[in-house]
Amino acid sequence: MPITRRIFLKNSALALVSTAVVPAFLTRAVYADALPPGKKRLVVIFQRGAADGLNIVVPHGESNYYAMRPSINIPQHDVIDLDGLFGLHPSLASFKPIWDAKHFAIVHAAGSPDPTRSHFDAQDFMESGTPGYKGTEDGWLNRALHTNDPHMKDEHFRAVALGPSLPRILAGHETAIAVNNVKQFGVAGNNPNAAPVANSFESMYATSADTVLHGTGQETFDAVKMLKDADPSKYQPSAGANYPRGRFGDALKQTAQLIKANLGVQVAFTDIGGWDHHVNEGSTQGQIANVLREFGQSISAFWTDLGDLQEETVVVTMSEFGRTARENGNRGTDHGHANVMFVLGGPVRGGRVYGQWPGLAAHQLYEGRDLALTTDFRRVLGEAVYTHLGNRDLNTVFPNYQNSPKGFLGLLG
Repeated sequence: MPITRRIFLKNSALALVSTAVVPAFLTRAVYADALPPGKKRLVVIFQRGAADGLNIVVPHGESNYYAMRPSINIPQHDVIDLDGLFGLHPSLASFKPIWDAKHFAIVHAAGSPDPTRSHFDAQDFMESGTPGYKGTEDGWLNRALHTNDPHMKDEHFRAVALGPSLPRILAGHETAIAVNNVKQFGVAGNNPNAAPVANSFESMYATSADTVLHGTGQETFDAVKMLKDADPSKYQPSAGANYPRGRFGDALKQTAQLIKANLGVQVAFTDIGGWDHHVNEGSTQGQIANVLREFGQSISAFWTDLGDLQEETVVVTMSEFGRTARENGNRGTDHGHANVMFVLGGPVRGGRVYGQWPGLAAHQLYEGRDLALTTDFRRVLGEAVYTHLGNRDLNTVFPNYQNSPKGFLGLLG
């Protein structure tokens, strides 16, 4: 069987091996209904491209919003009202039941305090967890695992990214693995129609003089063996969960597969692009409506699919920065500052918009053009790491940032 892609990333003992067909040994098992008690999970989703938080969670109770966005605002009668001031874009209607059940919380005017308007730099800062400093080699989500549950250190799927390569956020000393496609993760295995490359492939790494690469190769084969009791080719989502077609929906569906396969997933990461709307952003229809529909329906399906595992799972969303408060001359928005973050899960104290709202009057805007930042993203993530994952060493996870329970927003019970 030909191997179509091989990606080796040394910095996190990761190996991704994609193959042309599904290994035969992945056709045998049944998914576990639930993980053993105490297996807390954190799923992080990155909205790449700088999402327009003002058109996602709309401050429809503030007249300045409508004055600054004459052609791309979300009309008040279309907004899904939450509390009289804020409401959801109509494409996020699938979130409303989770909000009503108080498992979905919003943090507005949140993000990175660094003033950069560079996508690359801002994403790097939010994934490293060190805004303004480019010398950090590892990611905060990897560091979050450093002192957390030492008995899980041998779990090869403890930290997993759904994508073709390991993202910045999971780079580091703790074992992490990237899976581009659950169905194609592995080697020839027992497929009678496949070329007998598995043994020779594994032998190549067993004899490698590069100990880091050797370890990386072994990590892959150990991980493949862990999937032998899973059946990704026949997986059916639970409770009628309906994932939309597309990369993001597939990534969350596969995240649910790995979680429910009882492989010890503790943190997971994926991302979704398509948020950089400088031209013709749209309103209730158009570019932002389309990507929000995919975003919302995918997360809602994932939530439904988890079933009882919702109680042990927290999902956090983030984007590198927001958009300008005023629309531009092309009926779009340009690179801004503060944004909105979502937090949902069983332990979440939802049904509430957290954070201090700075307002959209001219004198309240950051640099006279953007939503001002009132909640540092590390405050939100720090609470998830400390309260949910149980890692108390926040100074290591987010160095040079004063982060303690006294400053938490109270998002998690």
